[in-house]
Amino acid sequence: MPQPSAQVTAAEISRIAGVTRATVSNWRRRHEDFPAPSGGTDSSPLYDLDRVRSWLASRGHASAANPSEELRTTLRLRAQSAGGEAEDLLLLVLATAGRSPVELTAATELPEADLAARAQRDAASVTDAVPGAETVRFEAGDAAVLRALYACVRDDGGQAALGVLAERELEESAASGAYRTPAPLAGLIVGLLPGSPDRVLDPACGSGTLLAAAARRGARELYGQDTLPVQARRSAVSLMLTAPEAEVTVRAADSLRADAFPDLLVDAVLCNPPYGVRDWGHDELAYDPRWAYGVPARAESELAWVQHALAHLRPGGYAALLLPPATASRASGRRVRAELVRGGALRAVIALPAGASVPLHVGLQVWVLQRPEPGGPERKSVLFVDTATDTSAQAGHGGAAATARTRGGSRSASVDWEAVTARALGAWRAFTDNPDAFEDQPGVAHAAGVVDLLDDVVDLTPARLVRASRADVDPAELSAEADATRRDLVEAATSLARMAGREGWSAAGTAAREWRTATASDLARGGALTLLRTVPESARGRAESESGERTSARTVLTASDIARGSGPTGDPAELRSETAPVIAVGDVLVRAVVSGDGSMIRVAGEEEAGALLGLHVHLFRPDPARLDAWFLAGFLGAEENIAAASTGSTALTVSPGRLRVPLLPLEEQRQYGEAFRQVYDLRAEARRATLLAEETAQLLVGGLTGGALLPPRDATP
Repeated sequence: MPQPSAQVTAAEISRIAGVTRATVSNWRRRHEDFPAPSGGTDSSPLYDLDRVRSWLASRGHASAANPSEELRTTLRLRAQSAGGEAEDLLLLVLATAGRSPVELTAATELPEADLAARAQRDAASVTDAVPGAETVRFEAGDAAVLRALYACVRDDGGQAALGVLAERELEESAASGAYRTPAPLAGLIVGLLPGSPDRVLDPACGSGTLLAAAARRGARELYGQDTLPVQARRSAVSLMLTAPEAEVTVRAADSLRADAFPDLLVDAVLCNPPYGVRDWGHDELAYDPRWAYGVPARAESELAWVQHALAHLRPGGYAALLLPPATASRASGRRVRAELVRGGALRAVIALPAGASVPLHVGLQVWVLQRPEPGGPERKSVLFVDTATDTSAQAGHGGAAATARTRGGSRSASVDWEAVTARALGAWRAFTDNPDAFEDQPGVAHAAGVVDLLDDVVDLTPARLVRASRADVDPAELSAEADATRRDLVEAATSLARMAGREGWSAAGTAAREWRTATASDLARGGALTLLRTVPESARGRAESESGERTSARTVLTASDIARGSGPTGDPAELRSETAPVIAVGDVLVRAVVSGDGSMIRVAGEEEAGALLGLHVHLFRPDPARLDAWFLAGFLGAEENIAAASTGSTALTVSPGRLRVPLLPLEEQRQYGEAFRQVYDLRAEARRATLLAEETAQLLVGGLTGGALLPPRDATP
């Protein structure tokens, strides 16, 4: 029986062709032979996919969609035409992730019936490895989505394919509030666990990011549970890809209402639980034995998760939970907080800057807990760390100013994970080494006595508890630092004024210039540039790229480095890849995910040369005889260009092949390139001056209000 024809929207046509939606609208108006709508409505028409592809092919428009986007489209079309689900492809991702690119390419070239049979054999080979997995069957009608999946695993990796499948399942289940814990944050949370825990539980595991980070630290038994079946399945397969040597057990159920591991005791619990849930089971769980520190109020679901984590720890085991700031101060949670402090279970509260994780406008907190040991030492204090404060809060400790003096200081609202992690882990390790001898870091870290915390409100907000006292500041040191920072500000302001004073930015004429453009994919096919990226090892098995180079002691340029404007700071071990492109002078580097306010693009110089390319960064290597690097960077990084080449809902992912570049002679490219370089320098110097101005103001105000500085003699009105 023939399958009904698949239909696509105008947005999907734009992704297939690698053009903007406005271009598709122009095609509809200007070309009489453009396929007529075959369904949908007047405002949201649908088009026959086969006719659209034939029309595009007749005009030389090859598909510009990247493998992940192609898989995303074919999944929707499969569900539309045949009622298929993404769930039955999860096993296939696990089976194919360890195959070589040659094997995967051969699979995509098989006839439809042979491809379906091959996929069925591949999926069957790992059925026993996934608890609760059922046998799946594929037919010839599934060939399109199977080809797209094999190609996605080959080119983008198993994790990327898994993410697309989970995204589709989440759409079908109408689930909301499912967000991945950012990798740097997961690394920080796992870093708070002393030693290398062997058995780790995440009772709200989502996609398994925290458990994967624990596996990289040496955990051998991974236990996860999630309310959403799609997230549980995704987590199980993802962990088997990233930690094949670990024992993985993941269950789908509500951890608070239906604990899948009631008798399990582990070395560590990691969790990023759902926030603000009132229907968490307050009434039915009123007499639950887990509430050793008091029954959580209906509005305190987070404190229920805290006690659930403690109940699963062996004596002396640690838990780290990511929680909203209100958990530390709400009146309804006062009694439970008091018991956690009095009983010695709460060891630290670490405040993070806004933007560290969803919700991005809120500064979340990491709570570190330890299950008391019978007859163990008395715990007299709790550590509070505020990583959200500017480093300048440490009077006399230097920091933000030093940051502002490097690479033009283009630090912005993007989280400086290197600084946050160093501050949090440094204070925590010093505290755990000897809590009684811990020396406070004014404005950053403070060990508060248990007795001092047990007041009428038991407010555990770090910002309130780490404020520097006047006696902690040396007036002479503060005065010297303020003078040094002010001089740097004067220098930056002078440089900024000089750059802003450049003239000659004349009008192009009575109308804006128009030019022919080409996609990066087209330029790559023509040899004008090379597109490179780092693929985790699991996406390629043990196959090694001939053009790659083994990781060693080299540093890694990460997406965060580009956003902050810093030099390479990444750890090669985090790449999870034996091969990675080595950055050369003149390479254009673009962040793969649109997030935060930091820079999206950079032209590699001597500082970046020789570093390894980090994950989630696209590398464009232009042929200098055909493309100017700064010209390329300027147009690739244009806001409208990035927007047109990005897909996604909660997080926008840049499809590098769809970015467009004008076709201009090399000499004219160089003129534009020099202009873009000047604008880049102007922006970098403006960011540096802004940061130094804020630093100077904070130091002066803090010194005046703290009594360490006197007003200048000419301050009299």
